[in-house]
Amino acid sequence: MKKIFALLITVIMLFAATACGRAESGSDTASKDSVVIAIGSEPETLDPTKGWGHGNSPIVQSTLVKYTADLAFENDLATDYKLSEDGLTWTFTIRDDVFFTDGEKLTASDVAFTLETAKAAQGSVDLTYMESAAAQDDTTVVVTLSRPTSIFLNTVASVGIVPEHAYSKDYGRNPIGSGPYQLVEWKPQEQLMFTANENYYGGAPGIKNVTVVFMSEDAALAAVQAGEVDVAYSSATLGTTVIDGYHIEAITSADNRGFTLPVWPDEGKTTESGAPIGNDVTCNIEIRQAMAYAIDRQSVVDVSLNGFGRPAYSENDGMPWNNPEVVIETDVEYAKKLLADAGWADMDGDGIVEKNGLRAEFNCIYPSGDSVRQAVAMAAAEQVKEIGIQIHVEGVSWDEIMQRMFSEAVMMGWGSAIPNETYYLYRSEGALLDDFYNPEGYKSGVTDEYLNAAMEALTVEDANENWKNVQWDGTTGTAMRGECPWVWIVNLDHVTYVRDGLSIGEQPIHGHGHGLPLIQNLQEWAWAE
Repeated sequence: MKKIFALLITVIMLFAATACGRAESGSDTASKDSVVIAIGSEPETLDPTKGWGHGNSPIVQSTLVKYTADLAFENDLATDYKLSEDGLTWTFTIRDDVFFTDGEKLTASDVAFTLETAKAAQGSVDLTYMESAAAQDDTTVVVTLSRPTSIFLNTVASVGIVPEHAYSKDYGRNPIGSGPYQLVEWKPQEQLMFTANENYYGGAPGIKNVTVVFMSEDAALAAVQAGEVDVAYSSATLGTTVIDGYHIEAITSADNRGFTLPVWPDEGKTTESGAPIGNDVTCNIEIRQAMAYAIDRQSVVDVSLNGFGRPAYSENDGMPWNNPEVVIETDVEYAKKLLADAGWADMDGDGIVEKNGLRAEFNCIYPSGDSVRQAVAMAAAEQVKEIGIQIHVEGVSWDEIMQRMFSEAVMMGWGSAIPNETYYLYRSEGALLDDFYNPEGYKSGVTDEYLNAAMEALTVEDANENWKNVQWDGTTGTAMRGECPWVWIVNLDHVTYVRDGLSIGEQPIHGHGHGLPLIQNLQEWAWAE
C-alpha cells in the first residue's frame, strides 16, 4: 500500500499546479486539463496488430471506421467505403490530411501494411479470411477477402493504423500513431502517461495530460477516498461507498458472468498442453439446464452486485443480433423435475441428488481476488443447492484456471458489443483449445452451419437472423433452454468513481475488461467550465 501511495504522489507532482489544486480544493475547474485514472488491468501491448484496442477504440491510433454510442458505424480515417456485390472486395477511400505524431503523412500504404501485419500476427485480431490488402494510391486501399465476412467492419473498427515507416518489434511499447493521444511514458505494472495530440485531425482533446495507474479494487477505492485520482474503476461489491467530491457512474456493459460447464464426460483425455478434459456431472444436459432454471438472476444482481447490473441470458443480451427467446424464467420446480425425470434423486437424505452412485457435486473456480466473480458464484451455488446440486467455489490463479477449466466449472466472463464473440465462443473447431474460448468443449454441426452463414452473410439483416438461430432456432441452440454449455447469470454495470466537475462523455456500451473500455472516448472528456 505504501508503494501505491508513493506512486500516486509522484503522479500528482508531475501535474503539480493542476493536480494539487484539484486534490486540495476541488476549485478552479476551468483551468483543469489533466486527469489521473485508476484502472484494474494493464494492457499487454499498445500495438493494434497484436490486440491493443480489440473490441474498443485505440486512443493512440486512428481506425478506418469507429462505433457511435449506439453501435452504428461512422467514418474515421475513411471518407467512403463500398463492398462489391459478391462480398469479397472492400474499397476504402481515406482522408488526405492525417499525419502521424512524428510528422509523416498517413497514407493508404500504412492501412494496407497494418492489415497485413495484423493478419500475420495471428493474435486477437482475426483476419484469416483476408486474402490481401493493397494501396491503389495514397488515398485508396483495396481489401480482398477469401469469403464474404459480415464482421469485417466490426474488426477494422478496433484496428488502429500503424506507421509502415516506423514499425518495429518494440512498437507495442513505443507506439507512434495518428489518434487523439500519444504515449509519453510506460512504467510496467505502474502507469501509462499520455498527452494530447495537438494536431489530431478530429480536433485537439480538451484533456491534455492523462495518467493511467494500475490498481487493485481496494487500492483504487483508497485512492479515491484520499482524493488522489480523478476517475477510478471500482466494483459492484464496493460501489455503495459514498465519497465526498465524487459521484458514481454505473456504465452499461456487455460484460457478463456465468458458469462454463464441461459438456464431455471424463474419459481420461487431455488438451495439447496436458490439461484434463471432461466432467461426469456437468456433461449431463439436465444438470446444466436445471441450474439455469433454478437461479434467480435478479436476486443475484440485487444481493451480490448491490443492484449494479442486470440478469444475463446470453453472451449478447440487448444487442441487435440477440434472440429474445433466450430469456428464461426462474422455475425451481421445473428444475427439480428435469433432474427427477433423468433419474437424479436424493438417496441418502443429505440434500444432494445422485444417479447411479454419482453425486451431483463439482467444483467451480474463479480468479482469486475478484470479489464480483466470487460473490456471483457463491450466490448462484447457494441457489442451486436448493435443487440438490452441490457446487464448491474456489479462488485460484489464472494459470491454474488454464489447467482446470476443461474439466471443471469456471465463473467466466466475456462480453463484447460486436457479434464476433458468438462465433469464437461456439464454433466446433475452437473447442478445447488452450485458450479461454469454448473450454466447455461445445460442438454442434447445426450451430456451425448457422455460425458460418452469419459470418458469410452479405447483409446485416441476414447475419443477425443467423446469429439468432445460433442461440435458438426453435429446436436447438446454445441457449440455456437448448444445449446450455453456459449458465449465464449477470451482466455487470461498470461501476466508476468520477470526481465532481468532470464529464467522461457519452460512454459507449462497454465490453469485457476492467478499465480499458472506459478511456475509448477520452477525447470527449472535459472539466466543467
